[in-house]
Amino acid sequence: METSVLAFLAALLNIVFLDLVLAGDNAIVIGLAARNLPTSTQKKAIFYGTAGAILLRIVATIIVVWLLDIPWLLLIGGILLVWIAYKLMTDDNDHTDVKAGQTLWTAVRTIIIADAAMGLDNVIAVAGAANHNILLVIIGLLISVPIVVWGSTLFIKLINRFPWIIYLGSAVLGYTASNMMTEEKMLATFFEHHTALRILFIVLVTGGVLLAGFMKIRSNQGKKSTAS
Repeated sequence: METSVLAFLAALLNIVFLDLVLAGDNAIVIGLAARNLPTSTQKKAIFYGTAGAILLRIVATIIVVWLLDIPWLLLIGGILLVWIAYKLMTDDNDHTDVKAGQTLWTAVRTIIIADAAMGLDNVIAVAGAANHNILLVIIGLLISVPIVVWGSTLFIKLINRFPWIIYLGSAVLGYTASNMMTEEKMLATFFEHHTALRILFIVLVTGGVLLAGFMKIRSNQGKKSTAS
């Protein structure tokens, strides 16, 4: 019983951490969407927009959890998550094109639509980490999304100050992705009978994500220094 509780809590912490790492951009978008509103209305826009975003995210993640039962979709989801882990390390996103809402409900609409458009990575990551447990999905999102919204500035500062958080996040995503792929029904039997190969596969995928991301960052830094 204690083992199952610990496993549940460990998975919950994993989901919250992944959501925090992946949702920094979403928090920026929320701030941009509400930036032209009066202070009192801003708070309402952020609250209603976040509530709508949470509900939409929960529904979308539950649908993805259900879809992952379809043959080969765990493998496809894992491959997508590898790409998301790589992008997390290498992307320098610019959201200056996000239109600020002029009224409460236009801002709320912008927040919900922007979060839905940007939330695919979160949805796939959480669905993979939840291991088909819907309760984990709901609790994890209820904890992490409000933290992102109201603590976004602090979290973004932490990431800027401690860049290793992004590397850790990419490593966790790489592990989640490779673990998803080994649990694909069409491949699970093979990996169950070859535990050493399963561990090696997870290590290679996770390490490959970190190495590819690191090389891309080095390449970008080299181009910037050459240009300057």
